[in-house]
Amino acid sequence: MKLRSIVVAVSLALASGVALANSCPQDMKAIDAAVSKAKLSDSQAAEVKKLRAEGEKFHKEGKHSESMEALGKAKKILKI
Repeated sequence: MKLRSIVVAVSLALASGVALANSCPQDMKAIDAAVSKAKLSDSQAAEVKKLRAEGEKFHKEGKHSESMEALGKAKKILKI
């Protein structure tokens, strides 16, 4: 019974990682689409571009929670 619980826990952890990994590209596309239309100061635009690049870098490195955090900050600045 204990082994079964461990297997279920590991399966759920892996599934959630895959779900996060799949949403990173969607967030990056949303940021790319919104940044050209947004009315941002130069410093805000630079910050969004930096966060978007960090999000992509983290995504490629498999660090999806860090990617989602960076992309979330960019989306907050863009108000999307």
